[in-house]
Amino acid sequence: MNKGRLEAFSDAVTAIIITIMVLELKVPHDTNFEALRPLVPVFLSYVLSFIYLAIYWNNHHHLFQAVQRVNGHVLWANLHLLFWLSLFPFVRVWAGENLSATVPVACYGFVLFCGAISYFILTRTLIAYHGKDSTLAVALGSDFKGKVSVITYAVAILLAFVAPWLACLLYAAVAILWLIPDRRIEKALTS
Repeated sequence: MNKGRLEAFSDAVTAIIITIMVLELKVPHDTNFEALRPLVPVFLSYVLSFIYLAIYWNNHHHLFQAVQRVNGHVLWANLHLLFWLSLFPFVRVWAGENLSATVPVACYGFVLFCGAISYFILTRTLIAYHGKDSTLAVALGSDFKGKVSVITYAVAILLAFVAPWLACLLYAAVAILWLIPDRRIEKALTS
C-alpha cells in the first residue's frame, strides 16, 4: 500500500490534538498579570505537551521518509501510536491543574510511556516489513534515545508517587533529549 494516506491521516490527527489542547487553555476574566498566575502550571503543561507532539510529528515524518510502502500491520501500529497521542489533551489538563498530585502526574507519565512504547512498536513493525537491512533499520540502529526515554518514563512514573515535581522534571528532560536533532534517518537517506 502507498504510505500517503497514512501520513495525511496522521498529520490531521496531530493537528486536531494540538487544536484540542489549545482550546483547553482558559482565558482569565481579570485583566491584570495576577490573573495569569494560576494558569502558569496549565500553560507549562501545554508547552511540554506541544513539544512532545512536535517531536512525535517530526520523528514520524522522518520515519516515513525512510520507507516506501505500508501494510495492514503498519496501519494498526500507527493507529496505536495515534491513540496514545490523542490522550495528551486529557492528561495535560489533569496534570497541569494538579502538578503536586501524584495520580495525575503519574498518569501523564503513563501516557508518555505508552506513546514511546507504541512508537517503538511502529518502528519495529516497519523494520519487519522492510527488512533488517533496510535504510530505516540501519538508521535506527539500537535506538539508544528511545530506550533511555522509556526507562526514564518508568522511573518518573514511580517517582510521581514520591515527588511529583521531580517526575515532571524528568518528563521535561526526555523532551530536551529529543529536541537535540536526531539526524540518523537523514544521514541514512543521503548516504
